[in-house]
Amino acid sequence: MATTTDAGTTDDALGYEQARDELIDVVRRLEAGGTTLEESLALWERGEALAKVCRRWLEGARARLDAALAEEEAEEAAEATG
Repeated sequence: MATTTDAGTTDDALGYEQARDELIDVVRRLEAGGTTLEESLALWERGEALAKVCRRWLEGARARLDAALAEEEAEEAAEATG
């Protein structure tokens, strides 16, 4: 289930940089303190959701890099044998 942000977009629509920047803001707000327990819990939950978005982006990037490297290695192996 995708979470809707204050701006009205879903977490699934967030880019990596946008999610990362919002996560940084959440961490700063938590570290600064001065929030109620309820606000702190909401911030923590938002941070967890944002971390999940960032993790999905990074895993996708890693998969693309691995695929590109495997393709390059296969091409080099084909050239070496052919």
